[in-house]
This record gives sequence, structure tokens and C-alpha cells, in this order.
Amino acid sequence: MITNYKKHILSAALVVFCMAVTSTTAMAQKWLPGYFIDIKGVKTNGYIYPNPGGNGPIRNEGFIEFRDEEKSTPYGLSTSDLQCFVAGKDSFVVAHAPGNETWAKKEFDFVRVAVAGPVNIYATRGAGKGGGGGKKVHVSPGIGIGTGSYGTSYGGGVGISIGGDGGGGGGSRKMSYYYGSNTATMQHLTSENFNDVMSEVMADEPEVVEQIRANHFGIGNIEKLIAYFYKVQASHQ
Repeated sequence: MITNYKKHILSAALVVFCMAVTSTTAMAQKWLPGYFIDIKGVKTNGYIYPNPGGNGPIRNEGFIEFRDEEKSTPYGLSTSDLQCFVAGKDSFVVAHAPGNETWAKKEFDFVRVAVAGPVNIYATRGAGKGGGGGKKVHVSPGIGIGTGSYGTSYGGGVGISIGGDGGGGGGSRKMSYYYGSNTATMQHLTSENFNDVMSEVMADEPEVVEQIRANHFGIGNIEKLIAYFYKVQASHQ
């Protein structure tokens, strides 16, 4: 018969074990298999930590950490080093904040390609208004992977929150969404233009467009819409 004291000890041990497993899993999840393409167009496979904390190699620029092998020493790669990267199922491209915006004091950062097509949907954290300050760096949209401009040939994973945080781990900043044929033409996706823009982006799936037009989705649950869009798209394959 197990006494209350022994039950307490076993319960405490189980909690510690679960915490250790959870911690190990969380540490493992931050490193995702993927690749990056540098500014010269060279592709390198490895493991990517897409949203590290602390300061990056270059001030006021977003960065990732990269490992050539699963257990090798990581090193930082700034937006100045890269055209784009893929981590797990998510794809990211380099973009300068449009107009006079800044992204959490970053000159430019990585944005997730949430939906790829003739008109892309981009997502980032830390977007805001105000003078950008410093030099304006034009990121050419003409260099891409596969076909089209930046972003047009990427898949649209929805798992990773990245960009504009500065503190790592995704942060608590609100996610902002943009639309455009490439990063140089990005404009804010808002509640006012949501139905028109998303209906155009998802025009190949009339079932999805019908749901958008019926106001079943909005800017507040856009990730659910994106997941629904890809589910319907996959059902045809």
C-alpha cells in the first residue's frame, strides 16, 4: 500500500520528469530543418532557429541562427546576408518596412510568406508607423526561387511567428499582414480591404471566396482562413 507521503514523492517526481521532457522538446523545436539562400544565390541546407533573442550581427537588422549540422556550433545570419530562408514548413523573405514605417526599430527584417501567388500575403510582428530613420535600403524583388518574384514560389506554412520582436521567442507584439506582388509593393491588409484582397488572393478556390464574402473570416482570424484555404487546395491534389 502506498502511503500519502510516497504518493506525494511520486507525484513530485512525475511533475519534474514532465517538465524536463517539455523543456527538452521546446529546445528541440526551436531548431528546424531548412535552408537559406544567400545574397549570391547559393543555397545551404542545415538547421535554423528562426527567431533568436538578443542582438544580431548587424544593428537594426533581423537575423536567424544557423547550424550546418544538428549538433554543430550555431552562427548568426543577418538580413544583409540572405535573400530568403525556409524553416520547417514556413518560408521567409527579406523585406524593408514599407513607406515610412519601422519594424521594432529594424531597418529591415524577415517576413513570412503566408500565402504565395500572383498576389502574396506577408506576415510580420512589430509593425508600426513613424519615421524609419537611417538609410533606406531597397531590396530587389527580382531575385527569387523557382518562378516569379520573391515569395511567389513558396509554400504557406502558418507555424512560426517571426519578425520585429527583438526579444526572441515570438514576443507579444501584434502580427501585421501585408499584401503585394512582391516585398517592394507591400501594403497593409486591413479590415476595410480584407474581403477584396483575400478574394483576389484565393480566387482559385471559389468555395473559400464564398466564405470570405459571407464575412465568415476577417483580419482577426486570418490564420484560420489561410489554413482553410490550404486544406481546400490540398483536397484537389
